[in-house]
Amino acid sequence: MSATTKTRPSRTPALDQACADAVDLAFAGAEDVAGIGRVGEHLGVVADGERTVTHHFAARERGYVGWRWAVTVTRASRSKQVTVDETVLLPGEGAILAPRWLPWSERIQPGDIGVGDLLPTAADDPRLEPGYTGADETEPKPLRDRAPMPAGDAAPDEPQRDSLPLIAFELGLGRVRVLSLTGRESAAQRWSESFGGAAPIAQAAPASCASCGFLTPLRGTLSQAFGVCANEYSPADGHVVGLDFGCGGHSEAAVVPDAAELGEPIVDEYAVDQVQLHPSGSVQFKTTAVGQDKDAAQFAADEEAVLGHS
Repeated sequence: MSATTKTRPSRTPALDQACADAVDLAFAGAEDVAGIGRVGEHLGVVADGERTVTHHFAARERGYVGWRWAVTVTRASRSKQVTVDETVLLPGEGAILAPRWLPWSERIQPGDIGVGDLLPTAADDPRLEPGYTGADETEPKPLRDRAPMPAGDAAPDEPQRDSLPLIAFELGLGRVRVLSLTGRESAAQRWSESFGGAAPIAQAAPASCASCGFLTPLRGTLSQAFGVCANEYSPADGHVVGLDFGCGGHSEAAVVPDAAELGEPIVDEYAVDQVQLHPSGSVQFKTTAVGQDKDAAQFAADEEAVLGHS
């Protein structure tokens, strides 16, 4: 035999008649907060609890279309005197509401930081992870110029430089936190979307940035896929670009040769055209240089023959 459980129905509080009749008291309470003439008609009453009800009035505040004044009144047990408990302005149906509030960490967008703005970084920021050196290291000092010491007077336990902090600074290890794997992947994703191999200009480029002389390499693991463009004529100048990115400003782009200029026309004054008539009446032209095939006398005879038949 299975046991059955019964759910008790939710009990709706009974409307207290004395509090429900206190409309004028609630109206006066709303005007006391909103001001004279800024409270509209009575919209209804709702029972909130035992001997506690809320009266609703239309709001006549400029800029608060659809809002209403809510005045909560109550009375003590065995007392007929009703008092105002709370007066608030609440949105109703069709009310104009402001967007949902978001903390600054969710509202800020890339590029929002301006001059003088500070953007605190959370201690548990997933983009960062602890560095290899702690924050207790002193700032590395530069090399100290010392006068040369005589031979045999050099103290082996006194180095000429602050070796460990300086080496750590040169290797980039003097930071409390460095980029984590999440931070590197996020940066790589952003950079690839802006200046990556999928960009239309990269598809039409003669070669990629990996072979361009204007590419300044990065350090660390990101250097395997990115660099900084240093070509002032490129649209990516000063930006981090992918090694598969490219543009028309590639350092090894083919140079279009200049069009060759045409020289002055040359007139050959040492060549003549010989005309020879045939019985058929056709004419043949032959160009020869004077003195090569015939001498001048034979040439004159041929010319007289041509003129005689014409």
